Amino acid sequence: MNKKIDLVFRTIGERTSDIALDLAIKQIQPNQVHLIENVRPFSAAVQKMLEIDYDCDFVVFMDADCLMMENMQSFLQRNDFPYVDCYVLDKFRGHIHQGVHITRTDVVRLMQKVKPPENDEKYVLRPESRLRSIALSRMKANKHFKTFRILHDYFQRYDHVYAKMALRELRSRTEENRRELDAAEQYWDRHIEDVDFQIAKLAIAQTRAAVPQHSTPAEIDDYIVHLPEIAERAISQLDFPPQPECTPAEIDQQTKKIWSWQLVQVGGGTLEPPAEASSPHKIFGLGLSRTGTKSLTSALHILGFKVIHYPEDETTLRELSEGHYQFSLLDHFDGITDITVSAFYPQLDQLFPGSKFILTVRDKESWLTSLQKHWFNRPAFDENKHIEKELHFQIRRFLRSAVYGCYEFNRERMSYVYDLHYKNTLDYFADRPESLLVLNIGAGEGWDKLCPFLGLEQLDQPFPYIKKQSLLKSLLNAEAQVIDEAMFV
Repeated sequence: MNKKIDLVFRTIGERTSDIALDLAIKQIQPNQVHLIENVRPFSAAVQKMLEIDYDCDFVVFMDADCLMMENMQSFLQRNDFPYVDCYVLDKFRGHIHQGVHITRTDVVRLMQKVKPPENDEKYVLRPESRLRSIALSRMKANKHFKTFRILHDYFQRYDHVYAKMALRELRSRTEENRRELDAAEQYWDRHIEDVDFQIAKLAIAQTRAAVPQHSTPAEIDDYIVHLPEIAERAISQLDFPPQPECTPAEIDQQTKKIWSWQLVQVGGGTLEPPAEASSPHKIFGLGLSRTGTKSLTSALHILGFKVIHYPEDETTLRELSEGHYQFSLLDHFDGITDITVSAFYPQLDQLFPGSKFILTVRDKESWLTSLQKHWFNRPAFDENKHIEKELHFQIRRFLRSAVYGCYEFNRERMSYVYDLHYKNTLDYFADRPESLLVLNIGAGEGWDKLCPFLGLEQLDQPFPYIKKQSLLKSLLNAEAQVIDEAMFV
């Protein structure tokens, strides 16, 4: 029996509204379409969509700034996850989950019963996300992610770009989000001839001045309510040419360049739409934690490989814990790094013969000290019982057991594991030295060894040295945007 899918399409007059709706109907094939038009602020639109009496199995909530470029019907019919957040290609931030949300109807009904929290900054900034998070927590359910070929924030009106980037500034006031926005701005600076990027820079600067860091939720909410007028006023003061009507021909011309480039090239953002593998061979970093695995990931990304560092998805956990080493995520990536590989490199070698393996190492005493500090703030169990973090802790415990044989740091045990992993890896590849590279990034080794091993010319730029996961994420998003620009050349 086919699942019944409803589409909720939210528009505030985006330049892409008509085309986006036509594409959504074609790609989703919904049983019903519910239009929410010109309802502001977004919290009011969220309440409007929760007033609908849904008669379906799943609801796809989407905004008119999203252009669906692939058929989603097959996934929608086989999907049973309570909530799926869709990865899209965003013009300003690379590959992110934004704009399209697949929600099971029982989750929607629970969201309808959740009373909007008062004086809650998370609700003010992300009302839909906040209500859904509360509902999922009550259900003890997790969110899931899926990549589709969806363009986000391309071809938009200037005042809408301003409003979106103003909101982005308000949502970027944690240390990690601030880094991500800073990385994006660096990319915009290199391509400031793009009018959209000029507007984005202006919106962020003016919002930062108008709404100081320690503004109250009420003050932030008031600014968001008045954003449409603020944006229109700001754009009216700029000497930009008027925008013509958005046409299918304009979108078709640009999107063909985007997707054809992605199918030919190896590189991309942190997540990519599914495509045939450019090569049956993969690249794996099998070094232990704190041996430079994040730096290696960033370096491989710079070289054009889609490599994921320490994946934390339910499918990978299920496959590994059941002993079925399909590594389905490699349908989307060119490789994996960190301890997800450390315990399973023989299986990966059998699954992808001819692949390249990179063992990152460092001085053992330095490594032991670093790992002890690393584990000190990362317990194996979540004492606060955060439902949304349950999967994260399950993966942490599984990989610690598989790789280290313990949940807590023990210096003697870790020293033994380090020596054994190094010996086993060298023994395994003893007859195939061309398949293994031992790389000591902390000692200064980098492009001089990595590029020849991969058959590439050495890069004339500094090797990336990354210590924090948040910084790695920022750089990958920034590099994704650089690659996105190349799609249009």
